[in-house]
Amino acid sequence: MPGSHPLKAVLFDMDGTLVDTEELWWEAVGQVASTLGYELSDADLPDVLGRPVEHVAALLRRATGSSSVSLAADLHREFATRVEGRIVVRPGAAGLLDLLPSHGIAVGLVSASPRSIVNTVLRALGADRFAVTVTADDTERTKPAPDPYLLAARMLGVPPVACVAVEDSPVGVRSAESAGCAVLAVPSVTPIPPAPGRAVLDSLEQADVPLLQALTRAGP
Repeated sequence: MPGSHPLKAVLFDMDGTLVDTEELWWEAVGQVASTLGYELSDADLPDVLGRPVEHVAALLRRATGSSSVSLAADLHREFATRVEGRIVVRPGAAGLLDLLPSHGIAVGLVSASPRSIVNTVLRALGADRFAVTVTADDTERTKPAPDPYLLAARMLGVPPVACVAVEDSPVGVRSAESAGCAVLAVPSVTPIPPAPGRAVLDSLEQADVPLLQALTRAGP
């Protein structure tokens, strides 16, 4: 658990946290599922939102009995098409990204999306806002495993306990907390309860540096 460490870095999730892409991802998965005769429901939310392409492709294979080897590529194509035309930055995201470096706090991006999708979003967000970016292509295991956050902290040269992860999904929160990061959760679809080492806000507009600093300094 994080505790009694000065804040060195803030590591942002991308989809649903910095940009409103969770709806686009749900649409893309729904489109591919419909071609297989399967209709998504709320029961599928935990296996779709915040999950990497390969995980969702495996879900669709199980649900439909499909043996298609192109499902991951199909999902990627449908999502990329939507992202390119409909990127919306979440309220408060740009201001917080610009504020942190002035306080000597490093900024990283930790996403479960592939590098090609992340690069598309970074063209809208500004790649120069991030000291490091970690994508699903950069670790053997992605969220909810701790690997992406551990890699980002290692790339920045700071311990995970000196990092706050900003996440919108339970999958991302599990990843960050398993790595030892404190968490600021701003739920986009699925509710996330407060917990030791974790704060929950309705919007990034409510986040500030003192809150983020308090998260790494507070005991479990």
